Amino acid sequence: MAIDRNSSMSAGATGQQPELMLSAVLHLMSHYHANSACPKLASVIERHLQVLSSLPDLAPVLQATCQQLSQQWATLVALNLPTQPKTTFIERLGRMVGSKRPAASLPQ
Repeated sequence: MAIDRNSSMSAGATGQQPELMLSAVLHLMSHYHANSACPKLASVIERHLQVLSSLPDLAPVLQATCQQLSQQWATLVALNLPTQPKTTFIERLGRMVGSKRPAASLPQ
């Protein structure tokens, strides 16, 4: 992930009941639809699951489930990242040369 907010989320989650965080992530998951996928929502779901999997007060079976789901959501997030258009070497070179040309003097 490009943005890692797990440390602040972990600190807040450990002071609360794990059930509250589990409730929140289930709510978020219910709003995610495969046909209208939102990468930001998927990323938030993945982070919640990751934090839940590391909570010591959570039952081991729930920790393992959250860890597995976190990995699956991370894959989904990675697949939906916007891709940069591929350019050829000539196109990149043209942009570099074009940006270094001095501005033409304006007629007076």
